[in-house]
Amino acid sequence: MLGYDLRDEPWIPVRLRSGEQRRFGFRELLRRAHEIADLELPVPPAASGLLRILAVMTASIGGQRGMRLDGTGTARDAASWYALRQRVLDQGLFDPEAVDSYFDDPSRSGRFDLFSDDYPFLQDPRLLKECVDSKGAPNPSGVNKLVFGRPTGINGAVLFGHFTDSEPIPVPAAEAAWHLIAQLYFGPSGQCTPRRITEERAGSGDAAPLRKSISYFPWAPELFTTLVLAVPSPQTGADREAQDFAAWEGELLHPLKPLPPLTSPRRLLTGRFRHAVLLMPSADRRTVTDAYITWSTHDKPAPVWDPFQILDRRKKGEFQPREADGARALWRDLDSLLLKDSRRDVQRPPALEYLPRSLRSQLRVRAYGFDQDGQQKDSVWFQATTPPVLQWQEEADRAMAYHVRSCHTAAEKAGERLEFAAMVAWRIASDSGTDISPKAKIKIDRRKPGPWAGAARSLYWPAAEREFWKLAAPQEAAAPVERPFVRAALDCLDEAIGPANRADIRVARARNRARAILLGLLPRPAAD
Repeated sequence: MLGYDLRDEPWIPVRLRSGEQRRFGFRELLRRAHEIADLELPVPPAASGLLRILAVMTASIGGQRGMRLDGTGTARDAASWYALRQRVLDQGLFDPEAVDSYFDDPSRSGRFDLFSDDYPFLQDPRLLKECVDSKGAPNPSGVNKLVFGRPTGINGAVLFGHFTDSEPIPVPAAEAAWHLIAQLYFGPSGQCTPRRITEERAGSGDAAPLRKSISYFPWAPELFTTLVLAVPSPQTGADREAQDFAAWEGELLHPLKPLPPLTSPRRLLTGRFRHAVLLMPSADRRTVTDAYITWSTHDKPAPVWDPFQILDRRKKGEFQPREADGARALWRDLDSLLLKDSRRDVQRPPALEYLPRSLRSQLRVRAYGFDQDGQQKDSVWFQATTPPVLQWQEEADRAMAYHVRSCHTAAEKAGERLEFAAMVAWRIASDSGTDISPKAKIKIDRRKPGPWAGAARSLYWPAAEREFWKLAAPQEAAAPVERPFVRAALDCLDEAIGPANRADIRVARARNRARAILLGLLPRPAAD
């Protein structure tokens, strides 16, 4: 029967270093990884998951003299593993024979077919019999449920297209593969299509492992180096000695039995899914017409630190992955990517540890985030890339790492103070009963901030980013950093309040009071 073989079907959009845009399957992508400048998947959550999948493949393919980055051979201790990684990097490309050997291994026969009857890629064929209604008839979730951005059910809002469950539009197989990956890594929690395994017809599931998170990858000028650097090192904490299967290898797990322990790299990167999906193809296998999406396990997730995530300490003291925020630019995370884990409240992604010294000046950071809540709401996804900044990591350039942190801290303080000052100004201007004497305390109601705070905030952060990148240069490492951000905040405050010639005396006083609050951030000149 016809299939859709992800090894050779052109389903991954890429941009070559020559500028040419192409689509490759797994095999061609890895064989020509040294020629590829960037992935161009239009669904960033899918790109975030795809990089984890490719890292697992890279670990099995990348190696030398019988030793592989997945621990095969003797490269199990950290020192020998990093030495092996350097030798793989020095090769500059994947061995084409090793790529073919991986994909043509008889043990993986049929495992990369999107519509295989027995082992559809990253899917569970049992759902066809288990997702049924009370009469035993098929009970699919609908193709709209598969595609992020499409409305589903009777309450789904029409935001990105006029799709309805009564008139579903098939999805090309390549795009269905993108959304399959995105669902497995970023899918929702809560009610889902029921799955009948026992007498109980359970229809509720857990959130996917990367839901509402942001991932950071060291990003090289070509994909080959990016993928080699994405392979988790032996220091990730997951078990590298136990038998390790990727999600497309081994047998299907029983949904009611405990999960096997996490191993590295395969189960660490592809074995934490909480959803089970099955795609239903058209007769010619070129489109997906329907889909089943339900839970895959209710076993408690194993605690693990994903190698591409920043951990932040929360109020109760535990560390949790940093959450994606669609309104927060990547430069505001930069100090967390440069400074080592010696700090108390932030831990750098393991993927950014022990980077080759010879590559640091070329490496950027690519972030993929999906601003969601923990259940069903999806707000915005995004991707962003920094300039080459990893030569400023603390272990390589301590002065620049701490200078970047000082810049970020100054920018955050000015932003917070600007918002407060704008609320104070609005209170003075709008409430004639407010005491505006210089020593009087102005009480603000954060539930009623007025229009100036939001306007000033939206103006400030782009301006602060411009100032940040001016300061984030080695020749500015000793420069004072507060004044440029305060100056930017003052300009944004003025623009938010409006032209001075339209202001009445009360607005003028409000403006002056707000400016004084901002100027209070500047360090006082040293006494003579």
